This record gives sequence, C-alpha cells and structure tokens, in this order.
Amino acid sequence: MRRRALIAGPMAMALPALAQPRWPDRSLRLVVPFPAGGPTDIVARPFAQRLGELLGQAVIVDNRGGAGGNVGAEAVARAAPDGYTGLLATVGVLAINPALYPRLPYDASVDLAVVAVIAAAPVAVVAHPAAGFASIAALLDEARARPGRLAYGSAGNGSPGHLAGAIFNRLTGAGLTHVAYRGSAPATQDLIGGQIPLMFDPVQTQLPHIQAGRVRALAIASAARIAALPDVPTLDEAGVAGQVITAWWALALPAGVPAPIAERIDDATRRIGTDPAWREQMTRLAIDPVLLRGPALGAFLAAERAQWGAAVRDSGATPD
Repeated sequence: MRRRALIAGPMAMALPALAQPRWPDRSLRLVVPFPAGGPTDIVARPFAQRLGELLGQAVIVDNRGGAGGNVGAEAVARAAPDGYTGLLATVGVLAINPALYPRLPYDASVDLAVVAVIAAAPVAVVAHPAAGFASIAALLDEARARPGRLAYGSAGNGSPGHLAGAIFNRLTGAGLTHVAYRGSAPATQDLIGGQIPLMFDPVQTQLPHIQAGRVRALAIASAARIAALPDVPTLDEAGVAGQVITAWWALALPAGVPAPIAERIDDATRRIGTDPAWREQMTRLAIDPVLLRGPALGAFLAAERAQWGAAVRDSGATPD
C-alpha cells in the first residue's frame, strides 16, 4: 500500500498538468489588412510559413482589406485574445491612421499588443513606361505643364504611398491628384495597364515589375540607394530634398493574450528575425529585415506615431 501511495502521489500531482490544453492545437490566422499581392502580403506570407513551422501548426493568411487597413485591424482588435489570431500590422495602421482618421473603431495603442517590428522598406516612385517622363525632373515638368491633371495611385487613403505623394506635392508644388485604391495590387494593375501614369508604393511590390520593364522606377524615398536597385536615385539625389518615407510591418496580437502564449509567439518571432535565411530572403526582395522588440519597441512606436502624425498634419493628407 505504501508503494502504491508513493507511485500514486506523483501521478496525482501530474494529472492537472496533463489536463492543461496544448497550445496551439489548431491552425492560427494572420490577418493582412490589405488585398492579396500587395507589400504587406509579400512580408506576411513567408513570415506566416516560418511562424507555422516553429509553432507546429499552419498559420493561414487572411486578407481583409478596406479603410486603409482599419477593417482588418479592427477584426484583430475584437478577436478573442487566445493567440490564434494575429495581425501583420503596417505603419499605416499603427502610426498614420490614428492621426489621419477623425474616428476609429479601435485604439491601436490599447486594443493591439505589438510583438515586434519585423521588416521595413522605402517607398518608390514608379511610372508607366509610356507616361512620357523617365525622371523626377521630367515628371515635374509634365505636372507643371498640366496642373491638376496628372494622377498618382496608392494602396489607399492613409497608406505610406498616399502620404508620400501628399508630401511630394507640398515639397515640389507638383499638384498631383491622388487616386486611392483598395490595396497596392489593384493600383499596380492599373499602373501596368496604363490607366494611371504614376504610383507611390513600397519598393518590394514594384521590384519584379521594375525588373521586368513593366514599370519604370524614377526614385526611391530613402536616405541612400538600395542594393536591389543600385541605379535608381534617391529623391534627394533627384532634387527633392527632405523626403524619406519608410514603410514598416509588425506582428500584433489582440490585447490580453496570456503571457505564456505571447512569450511563445515572441520567441518564434525572434528566431525568425535572426535566421540568416529569412534575412537573405527579405534582402532579395528589397526589404530590410529589421527586428525590433522588447524595451526598445515602445519607444519606437511612440516616436513613429509622433513623427507620422506631424507628417499627416503638415502634408494636409485626408482620408477622402
């Protein structure tokens, strides 16, 4: 009896632990708040694959575009905080939209918990090859010759491309007319088809079209030229000083995810971000594989919200 008691004691103590549900025990969902094929998708899909491999369950990408990313962001903000739903958040969702939209159905700084910033890329100025201008100087000549008649497309109101175009207008007096799309992919389709002559968009979306000659890169809104397009000048080199527009992407969860689950997701994100294969893959796509997490993350988000809020006000950009 004593022997049975000695055996039964540890087994009884182990039963509550064995009864705990395993996480994750089903597939996870990563919401992309823009249509498939855009710049956020290009980061999200390889990230979702690697995250699923580390967590042992498939991570399914769920594209939910609309309202400059607010539709998808709200869906995640209102989701159950169980770790099964995440958001590939953009600079627009986390830093631009709070200043751009008078009212939002969620508070990005309260309802979303950012795990890490995982990637960044500058905005490119691209044109249809038959648009009639092959440089920023030629673009400005054309815009001034046809005031108010030259249009540029973007991924939507509040996107980095929208804001980049508004700032470009303010700095140059170009008077370009903004055409908002429900994502980068449909805007790019119209650019390639010649329905719009010009677009501001994160460079990784446009890179394959630039390389194939379907669109022409006029400049990059970065502090220095990028390795993927070494012959394309920065806007500063092209004569537009003071315009650096960098888009970035972050993994976010609904606020309130239990700490053990959030820590597992954070650890998997860290492992992806430090993996040389991931970093090489992103670099090939003209994406900077940054990894910002931990104590520095909060300061970064606060600074970005202040910076982009000022940019929205200075540019005069509006949702409509």
